[in-house]
Amino acid sequence: MTSAYTPEAEVEEGYNTLRATFQSGKTKEIAWRKWQLKQVWWLVEDNAERIVEALKTDMNKHVFETTFSEVMTIKNDLVEHLKSIDKWTAEQSTDTPLPMKMLLRPTIRPEPLGVALIIGPWNFPISLVLQPMIAAITAGCAVMLKPSEMTHASQALLVDLIPKYMDPSAVRIVTGGPAETASLMARKFDHIFFTGSVNVARHVAVAAAKNLTPTVLELGGQCPAIVTKSADVELAARQIAWVKYLNSGQICLSVNHVFAHPDVEKKLIERMTFYFNQFRQENPKEQTHIVNTKNFDRLKGLLDKTDGKLVYGDELDASTCSIPPSIVSNVKMQDSLLSEELFGSICPVVKSSTAEAIDSINSLAHPLALYVFSNDKKEVDQVIASTISGGVTVNGVLMHATVPGAPFGGVGDSGHGSYHGDYGFRSFSHYRVIARPSSLFNRVSALMQPPYRSDRLKYLAVRNSIGIKRGWSLEDERKESSKGLLWKSTSRVFKLLVVVITLGLVDSRFEGRFGLANALKGWLGYLKNFFGGN
Repeated sequence: MTSAYTPEAEVEEGYNTLRATFQSGKTKEIAWRKWQLKQVWWLVEDNAERIVEALKTDMNKHVFETTFSEVMTIKNDLVEHLKSIDKWTAEQSTDTPLPMKMLLRPTIRPEPLGVALIIGPWNFPISLVLQPMIAAITAGCAVMLKPSEMTHASQALLVDLIPKYMDPSAVRIVTGGPAETASLMARKFDHIFFTGSVNVARHVAVAAAKNLTPTVLELGGQCPAIVTKSADVELAARQIAWVKYLNSGQICLSVNHVFAHPDVEKKLIERMTFYFNQFRQENPKEQTHIVNTKNFDRLKGLLDKTDGKLVYGDELDASTCSIPPSIVSNVKMQDSLLSEELFGSICPVVKSSTAEAIDSINSLAHPLALYVFSNDKKEVDQVIASTISGGVTVNGVLMHATVPGAPFGGVGDSGHGSYHGDYGFRSFSHYRVIARPSSLFNRVSALMQPPYRSDRLKYLAVRNSIGIKRGWSLEDERKESSKGLLWKSTSRVFKLLVVVITLGLVDSRFEGRFGLANALKGWLGYLKNFFGGN
C-alpha cells in the first residue's frame, strides 16, 4: 500500500458519486441500510487480527486494549443499531392535543441529512471512524470517511477494507493531511462529524459555516477528578491510575488532573503508585506509546517545566515515544502541566478543598468529563450543580459514556452535538414534520384569512388555562415548586374527582341518558380488581 494521499481528482470523483447516489434514493432504503451495517460486522469480524496488528504498529497498543476499545465497542454499537433501526426510522406520531391531532393528522418522519463527512482522530483510529459511520448509514446518509493521517497502519488498513466491504457508490474513504482536509471541507457536505482537538475543530467549524453545514464536534478538554475527604481513596486511586494507564492517557475522557483534599492526598498518591506498579509489573514495555515524536516532545517539555514534585515516574524513551505513568504533586493552577489538555500518562495532583476545586474547574473551559469521588451525597450534588461538563461519573471513570440509550458529547470547548445509540442516528437525521389538514380544518382556518374583520379577533384569544396569577412573586413560585409530587398528584386526583361527580350528577339529572354513572361504576370495578380488591 502506498502512503501517498488520495489525489484531488479521485476525491472529487468520490464526492460526486456520493452526491449522485444520495440523490438517487438508494441509501434511504431500509434494507440497504441493514445490509451495509451487516457488512461492517464482517469487516470487523474478518479482520480483528489485522486491527490488532495495526494498532500495535501505530501505538504499541496491547491486544486487550484494542479488543475492548476498538473491536468490542464497534460490534456492540452495531448490534444496537441493527436491533433498533426499524424503530428509529419509523414515522412517528406527534405529542399533539387530540383535537388538533384529528384536524391536522401530523406525523414526524426521520430523513437522512444527505452526504456526511466523518473526520476521525488518531487515538482510537478505527472505532472513532466506524462508529459515526454506523450512525450515518443507519440514518440513510452517504458517507465520506477521512481517517487520521497520524496513525499510518490504521489508515492503510481502512483504505484497504472499506472498498472491499462497503458499497463504493455510497461509502468512500480518502486520505490527506491538514491541507488536503481543508480542501476536502471546502465542498458542500450536508453534515460534518469531527473527533479531535479544539484547535482543529475551529477550522472545521469555519469551513462548515461557509456552507451552513451542521456539525457534531467531539472534542475533549482538561477533564478533572475531585477526590474529597469522604471518598473511598482505594477506589479513587485504582480508577484514576487505570484511566491514566489506558492508552497512555490519550483519551478525550481521561483524567487530566486530580483535585485531592489535603486529608487524603498523601494516601491517594501512595495507592496510585501501588496500582501503577501493579499494572506494569509483568511487562512495563507493553504500555501504549505516545502517538508520535511531536506529542512526546510536547509532554516532555511540560514535565520539564513543572514547578511540582515528580513523586512517581520512570525513564522516558524518545526512541519509542514511551512515557511511563507519572505522578506530580504540589501542582498549582498556574503550572505548565495545567496550561493545556495533557492527553498523556502524566497525572498532576492539586491539593484542594471541594470548594476550591469547584472554583478552579469553573476557571477553565468546560471539560468533556468530570469525575467525583465522594461518599457524601450532598457534596456530590453540590459539585454537579456548581459545574458544567459534557458528562459526570461519580465514584468511577468513563462510565457515563457507556450508558446504553444515553447521549455522549461535550459542551462549550469540549464540543457540541452528541452520538451513541439513537442520539447518533438523530445527529445524521432531519426530523421532518408532515401535516395533513382535514377539510374541516381548512374551512375553520378560512376565518383567519383576509379580508380581516375585527369581530373575529375573539377567535385569537388565548385562554389562561393554567391559572397564571397576576402579582405572582418569586417566593410564591418557590413555595409552589417545593410542594411534593404526592401533594400535586393528590390535587390532580381531587380535581378529577370533582369532574367525575359533576358528570355523575348531570347524568342522574337526565335519568342516566348518557350512561355516565354506569361507565363510572365499571371503571371503579376495574380499578378495584386491578389493585387486588375483593
